Amino acid sequence: MAIDKRVASCAEALEGVKDGQTILLGGFGAAGMPVDLIGALLDSGAKDLTLVTNNAGGDGSPIATLIWEKRIARLVCSYPRSVDNAHWVHQRWVEGAFELELVPQGTMSERMRAAGAGLGGFFTPTAGGTQLAEGKETRMINGRVHVLEDPLPGDFALIKARLADRWGNLTYHKAARNFGPTMASAATVTVVEVDRFVELGELDPEVIVTPGIFVDKVVEVGA
Repeated sequence: MAIDKRVASCAEALEGVKDGQTILLGGFGAAGMPVDLIGALLDSGAKDLTLVTNNAGGDGSPIATLIWEKRIARLVCSYPRSVDNAHWVHQRWVEGAFELELVPQGTMSERMRAAGAGLGGFFTPTAGGTQLAEGKETRMINGRVHVLEDPLPGDFALIKARLADRWGNLTYHKAARNFGPTMASAATVTVVEVDRFVELGELDPEVIVTPGIFVDKVVEVGA
């Protein structure tokens, strides 16, 4: 049977999402944000989710809407608040609607990479001696305090890419690449929205960033 990971809709792509799962969500600001997949996640009705993402988005944005509608039980994030979301995210935080874990960007990406590589964790000097290190194992390495960080896997990864073939091989558009490759490797199920499908062989193997082995479903949403 020929391998074909293309699906017809975002709703079909998100079949299997359940309450309480961990969702790895790509995007750096607006760059690389899988807006259509987030919309389908909202429509799915799934709740009590753990959301792992770089930033929480501005008021009215897809991510902030998930938080505003109290669908997120825990947010793992580098930048939960900005001038654009001073109301929605902050208000739900003050109400105690979700738990917040702050994670530096590089640490968050490396934690997901560790999950994808099957590692038990890693030591990093980032956050050493700060409140973010409280309760974690530390070790002095070359005269600097290092913090042991755990892997960060997900049940689903929702990411955006530029091009894909039916095997799920992906290329990205510049900064829209962001956390996509590490999230794809760290999730049990990786779902991708792409600008356009191409035929097998059109993607130069040297420019493929995420091999199809890490991808489960791909949906074309247009540029």
